[in-house]
Amino acid sequence: MTKPLAGRRALVTGSTQGLGLAIATRLAADGCDVVVHGLAGSNALEAVRASLERDHNVRALSSGADLRNPAEIAEMIAAGSSIGGIDILVNNAVARHTGSIEAFTPTSWDESLAVNLSAAFHTTRLVVPAMKQNKWGRIVNVSSIYGLRGAANRVGYVTTKTALIGLTRAVALETAKDGITCNAVCPGTSESPVHHDAIARLIAAEGLSPVAAEIQLLAGKQPTARLISAEGVAAFIAFLCSEAAADITGAALPIDAGWSAG
Repeated sequence: MTKPLAGRRALVTGSTQGLGLAIATRLAADGCDVVVHGLAGSNALEAVRASLERDHNVRALSSGADLRNPAEIAEMIAAGSSIGGIDILVNNAVARHTGSIEAFTPTSWDESLAVNLSAAFHTTRLVVPAMKQNKWGRIVNVSSIYGLRGAANRVGYVTTKTALIGLTRAVALETAKDGITCNAVCPGTSESPVHHDAIARLIAAEGLSPVAAEIQLLAGKQPTARLISAEGVAAFIAFLCSEAAADITGAALPIDAGWSAG
């Protein structure tokens, strides 16, 4: 059976662990050549790159580009030409900082803007010309439930994830007649190292079972009281990159187990 994304080439930022790794793995499983990206170091990048090639019989590249640096972003996009260019872009990388507005440092604010928002602008502006020329492209921006609603002590995260939806809508309208779609997915609290660590801390501090710790972590959030599956989010993103999703563009799509419905 032909794989649905065979012959396509994707870049997934922040893809050495967690949700980004799940996305890169699903796209590779669907036949897509992949550029993986992250700051975990050359050994970790090479391990992910090699595993994708070995397990899914695709070509894979790796990049350790600093997304705060537009020149390094440009180099990463240019390197994608060695696998034929980038026709699927998933902007997933994120910087997370917490603190009240008066305690939020300028350094944290600037990094949040650079990694969570400006990097998506730069990758998009650099891949769109070739997508237009080829009359085909898929751009998926990983926003968040916090792109749809506010939260205290997360000013950088809420601001950038909300703005990412605005970027998505603008790009979708500009490229609607060029065979390109641009969508934002908005996961709730999903499977990731940061959330697994939070559960582990609750278990250690309060003597909770893993299930009870997960329920406590998600109290007042997801009605299912369980983490969003990283593989489920990845599968949905793969669908958005398929031909079947050609008429879905400019959307902010929650994957939050009903959180935003309340």
